Amino acid sequence: MNSMDDHAIHRVPEALEAIHRDTRRLGFTMGSEPQTGALLRTLAASKPKGRFLELGTGTGIGTAWLLAGMDRDSTLDSVELDPKVLEVARLHLSRDSRVTFHQADGASFLAKPARQEYDFVYADSWPGKFTHLELALSLVRAGGIYFIDDLLPQTSWPEGHAPKVPALIAELKKRDDFVSTQLCWASGLMILVRTQPQPSIPNP
Repeated sequence: MNSMDDHAIHRVPEALEAIHRDTRRLGFTMGSEPQTGALLRTLAASKPKGRFLELGTGTGIGTAWLLAGMDRDSTLDSVELDPKVLEVARLHLSRDSRVTFHQADGASFLAKPARQEYDFVYADSWPGKFTHLELALSLVRAGGIYFIDDLLPQTSWPEGHAPKVPALIAELKKRDDFVSTQLCWASGLMILVRTQPQPSIPNP
């Protein structure tokens, strides 16, 4: 019997069933896959007392997985522009005092004058991934993680997504201040860890 079934996800966050139900009701199709979520949880557990940033809350699927891995002394800022999908996340997860939801454009959030450093940045929106990449990377502490998904072709990709993926991967692979690993798994993942101190945060 093969015990290495990566589709067999165990200890699923309690809130996910209700979040998935409301996600289907909205017709939202860009939520994190279970395999991606399970990896987010594991990576989050590696950052005790960590500061986490999620760009692109969606309906809170990835948020639930991050919270499941975070310890009680960690905090999460989760940013989403669309109030309809954000309301689902707030409905099911806002009782957790570790998470603060921000209804804002990711680019505006990244460009705030008083920005924080983070131990983990999950960029699941265009700002912080396809745009404003340098701003997002500049917030990652030494030893911190920058995590992106949706790098393999998806039927739910919006127009203009596909042509940007190869250039993004190439840009991230050539960086000297991070080490990176690509995973041809789930929706296509890339994990980077900062190996050098942050430069001065660039002006927006």
